[in-house]
Amino acid sequence: MDSFKALVIDKNGNDMKIDIRDLSQELLPAGDLTVKIAYSSVNYKDALASVPNGNVVKEYPLIPGIDLAGIVISSERDGFKAGDEIIATGYGLGVSHFGGYSEYARIPAEWAVKLPPGLSMKEAMIYGTAGFTAALSVLALQESGLTVDKGPVLVTGATGGVGSVSVAILAKLGYEVVASTGKQDSADELTSLGASRVISREELMPAKARVLEKPIWAGVVDCVGGKQLASILSAVQYGGAVAISGLTGGSELPTTVFPFILRGIRLIGIDSVDVAMQARQQAWKLMASDYKPASLDSICSEITLEQIPEALQMLLGGKSQGRTVVKL
Repeated sequence: MDSFKALVIDKNGNDMKIDIRDLSQELLPAGDLTVKIAYSSVNYKDALASVPNGNVVKEYPLIPGIDLAGIVISSERDGFKAGDEIIATGYGLGVSHFGGYSEYARIPAEWAVKLPPGLSMKEAMIYGTAGFTAALSVLALQESGLTVDKGPVLVTGATGGVGSVSVAILAKLGYEVVASTGKQDSADELTSLGASRVISREELMPAKARVLEKPIWAGVVDCVGGKQLASILSAVQYGGAVAISGLTGGSELPTTVFPFILRGIRLIGIDSVDVAMQARQQAWKLMASDYKPASLDSICSEITLEQIPEALQMLLGGKSQGRTVVKL
């Protein structure tokens, strides 16, 4: 490996430059594993890294891409060897450390998960951070006591990466899934993923909000937050739980304590960046087996390194649906 191609973001004041460059191996950061990347994926954090006011990246130049799947070509750490297929997501990848939009990467070994049986590298990136977050959300709800006999499970922002994978996983597990979206032309797509019903986000916001609404939801995967989440909390069944991972609806939560103290519900924050390795391995194992939907390929489109800038702009403009993988 004398040189390799990578997408590089550089910034000078408010002037942002994104281009494909030929880089030398010596420019790769320190790490235990050198990896030939097979696939990466497109996430909202990657899109934020590409704009001047994204508040994600602090030092430039940077190779973005918070996800990667590839083959180890050299290892300086026991437990990994050349030829191992690995996944890396989160930590500083694509934010403070060169990421997945590159033909090669060098990463700390403690960031890597060996690809579990039953999952290809492409499928791992169809999941990516979004799918990993979805799996952690479903796992958190199950650990809080959610079972298929307790009633409907709501997924908000259902056409997005986390939402669409959540719908597919929950349907695979046999739950009655209600998908909420602001894109009503996506109803057929969400139904094909396993949603039993598709509702508009307006249906979750009653004209006159009350501290407690009729209990409906046995569990919720919420990718939106804000006022909509406050409304949803008031309609969660006794003992139910909400797994929250997004804030496209805003970071403020104008709610009361009543759903928590009168119905004993739980609000569970889902982090996908600094998750402990044991939990990572558990989630990826489930994503390769019990959680793996037959419809995984149907939520994916595939692009090249050169097409990433356009994909990032589509994501920022709210025009992206499902998951986008990058083939290196």
